Amino acid sequence: MKVVLVRDVPRVGKAGDVKEVADGYARNFLLRRNLARPATPTALKEVEAQLQREEQEHQRRLDELTKLAQQLEGLVLTFNIKAKAVEGERLYGSIRDNQIAEELARVTGAAIDRAMVVLEAPIRTLGTHELTVRLSKDLTPKVKVVVAREE
Repeated sequence: MKVVLVRDVPRVGKAGDVKEVADGYARNFLLRRNLARPATPTALKEVEAQLQREEQEHQRRLDELTKLAQQLEGLVLTFNIKAKAVEGERLYGSIRDNQIAEELARVTGAAIDRAMVVLEAPIRTLGTHELTVRLSKDLTPKVKVVVAREE
């Protein structure tokens, strides 16, 4: 049976490919799980239109992330986080990735998840710390975090 794949299927093909598969495999697996459609001219057009919409959405998201990366990198964003500290440079607690993500989201107005903040270890000292924000695989701007003593 000839089918057009709606999604990527391991060892079969990628979304949009037209493949010849066994009738039972198509009926019992691919069609039931909405991974493919019978290869009719209408289905081919619909799948092509869906792939174009997904590509446009991906490109739009990539453009937004690029703008955000330029904003973060270009300004070398520095913000203060107040924390209680003992005598010297050591903090009572620590500054974690979720606190940094919340502050970045507040300052930039963009949705920044804590998983995007690359922090090798929680920050436990006062001063300036440089860290990376991973927006995507290729977009990783550096941000400076200034931890100041709470008044």
